[in-house]
Amino acid sequence: MTEETILMKAIVVTDEAAGTAGMTLTERPEPPAAINDVVVRVHASGFVPTELEWPSTWTDRAGRDKSPSIPGHELAGVVTALGYGTTGLSVGQRVFGLTDWHRDGTLAEYVAVEARNLAPLPGDVDFTVGASLPISGLTAWQGLFDHGHLQAGQSVLAHGAAGAVGTMVTQLAREAGAYVIGTGRTVDRQKAFDFGAQEFVDLDNDALEDIGAVDLVFDVIGGDIQKRSAGLIRAGGTLVTVVGPPEAWPTNGRAIDFVVEADRTQLGEIVHRVRDGRLRTNIGNIASLDDAVAALNPTERTSGKTIIRIRP
Repeated sequence: MTEETILMKAIVVTDEAAGTAGMTLTERPEPPAAINDVVVRVHASGFVPTELEWPSTWTDRAGRDKSPSIPGHELAGVVTALGYGTTGLSVGQRVFGLTDWHRDGTLAEYVAVEARNLAPLPGDVDFTVGASLPISGLTAWQGLFDHGHLQAGQSVLAHGAAGAVGTMVTQLAREAGAYVIGTGRTVDRQKAFDFGAQEFVDLDNDALEDIGAVDLVFDVIGGDIQKRSAGLIRAGGTLVTVVGPPEAWPTNGRAIDFVVEADRTQLGEIVHRVRDGRLRTNIGNIASLDDAVAALNPTERTSGKTIIRIRP
């Protein structure tokens, strides 16, 4: 006699060409916990719109089609089950973190995730805040410190300074003793300053080249802006990008592209800064799972990260 399948609510995507418009709310089987996994009852989930352009959303590690897929890779929730051999976390523990790119994601009531990809979420940090931190926070941390080797006294050009990643880049760079020049559109100016930028370049109206030389460029845009930014990097400086292989290199510097990785220690550093007020997250809209499809298909430009609150 087989065990009865327990269903959960989840957002799925089946058509890569449709993008977020192809999202549907449906029922899927609750995931089991494999070796070294935990199952987490998701309380809040983050989502990055570009996920639906990533090959890992549509295929498994062997390249086989895995649609319909559950997107979303950021979560905050409570551990409900441990897989065989799983250590370091316990049932009932509040956690947050980043799930594997190739597995079903977090826009669901439950998710199975490797325990090492999660960190404890302190009881005084709301689940919505926890779910907003993993990709933005880890991307900023790894880009600035692991890949950019940022030092106090250096200058950082932070593109998209009012965005989810850009606001993290600005705050972490400032805390490390750097001078931060943010970029964005005219409407982004005040937000960039509110999160700590010391100068702002309106990419629609200001000349980027007027800022002079910088030590590190954190690129989330690519294209022409990346190429122009590479020319601003002083000798020994670094272009860090998250939009794919660099199209431009500094004359006497380095260019690095990277994909963010889960890291429990870094997650702990990030949430510690949130707790003591050194780091603010950039949340825009918060919507329920029932309203997620509409929330993730906004009709106008949104400010800040959309978080899906799976449980009240």
